[in-house]
Amino acid sequence: MEAERILQYLTEVEEAAEDVLANKQQIVDLDTKRNMNREALNALKHEMASEEKVKVCFGNMFIKFPKAKTKEMIQRDQQQLDNEINNLRQALKDKLNRLNELQGKPELTGYNLSPLSNVEVKAINHLIKR
Repeated sequence: MEAERILQYLTEVEEAAEDVLANKQQIVDLDTKRNMNREALNALKHEMASEEKVKVCFGNMFIKFPKAKTKEMIQRDQQQLDNEINNLRQALKDKLNRLNELQGKPELTGYNLSPLSNVEVKAINHLIKR
């Protein structure tokens, strides 16, 4: 009976740890895609400034597409990637807390902090300049 409880405990910890690692890997993969999009936007802005249409890869084929539409699609994709990454990071915090709870470790302090918004930073800078 004791061995079954230990095995169940170890299984839960292992599953929680794998869930954390999978979440981290998904964030890395999405961040890589976001960086590739950023490079594409820079190329559209600088290297292909004189082009009216650009070749865009859809699946396994290239299609000539208007540059403005291409830029708009990439920017929408960037926003979606940002949202997904932020959601995954928030979920990662919860998963890490669950893992720590299973292992009997204390909850990470300061880990649930969120950065100041642009409005808050401007307000602070305004107060400091007085």
